[in-house]
Amino acid sequence: MAGGGPGGDAVGAVGAAPGAPAGSREKSSRRFETEVMTGVNAPTNQSAYAGMRALVTGGAGFIGSHLVDALIERGARVAVLDNFVSGKRVNVPPSAELFEVDLRDADAVRKAVEAFRPTHVFHQAAQASVKVSVDEPATDAAVNVLGGLHLLDAARRAGVERVVFASTGGAIYGEVPEGRKATEEWPLKPKSPYGASKAAFEQYLDVYRQNFGLKYTVLRYANVYGPRQDPYGEAGVVAIFAGRLLKGQPVTLFARREPGDDGCVRDYVWVGDVVRANLLAVEQGLDGCYNVGTGVGSTTRQVLAAVEAAVGVQAQVEPAPPRPGDLERSVIDAGKLMQAGWSATVTLAEGIRRTVAWFREHGEN
Repeated sequence: MAGGGPGGDAVGAVGAAPGAPAGSREKSSRRFETEVMTGVNAPTNQSAYAGMRALVTGGAGFIGSHLVDALIERGARVAVLDNFVSGKRVNVPPSAELFEVDLRDADAVRKAVEAFRPTHVFHQAAQASVKVSVDEPATDAAVNVLGGLHLLDAARRAGVERVVFASTGGAIYGEVPEGRKATEEWPLKPKSPYGASKAAFEQYLDVYRQNFGLKYTVLRYANVYGPRQDPYGEAGVVAIFAGRLLKGQPVTLFARREPGDDGCVRDYVWVGDVVRANLLAVEQGLDGCYNVGTGVGSTTRQVLAAVEAAVGVQAQVEPAPPRPGDLERSVIDAGKLMQAGWSATVTLAEGIRRTVAWFREHGEN
């Protein structure tokens, strides 16, 4: 994702369909699901899932759908709240309840939360495009701040025990100098409205904790990649490169400073490891903010080389100038989360190999 966003889905048509039947998923997808979560340890606290009713916003999207699968596997009752602007119905397993709702519709959000009565909310949905946020900051805030507040208000009225929020480590800290990694104490200096909206919602979470006792965990994701990521748009460079190279199409390499350079430096983290961070948040009852990343910076050209190796072709590269709102370098330190028992288990090369294999199997689906 550009800027390290979660890539959830809650931006489009308004409406509600409580309890609507979810789409089915092909058996081949289950094989890849096993590969996505390879290395996931047994729950550190299985009792955390006893009686859990988990509402996953953006649960038909990239990260959210993998989280839904993992929660169901652990015995939680799960509902998905999504508007399917970029999420896919095929990503929603039949055992999950489905609410087709836009976060900006406060009444629809309230009704969905009242109907499902969640004990936990995993807030993955977002307007996650840095470019859209720069071009349309009011739209970005309407979804990421006001839409989030609709969810928070419904959650606290329903007696939700904990909200786990997908924030951004890739856009919230601003520029991270060479040789440095941003910890959770790093000053927040977002360069894009997207990063600013995530920072604002983090503050609202703490306000709700102080005033209403609503517990929360903030997970500041680095740049997440893996199966089911959208290969279109401007977010998710691994998916974009994989999709285009498999079709024999040229790729655009946006510059860090000047067209033709190696591109921006990002911290890329495997989607399965991000799911594990969400699970750990509820298993351990983690409070406050935690970075979720590898601490390893890779240029866009290095990512492209790994995708080329996995696909087995050499890309036709079209150099482009830097994009407004993009940071030159973003690398984060996940030491705090590692102390709680988390670790990044999949290297970038291996993760890209798995991602390309998934795109070969599924194409654009």
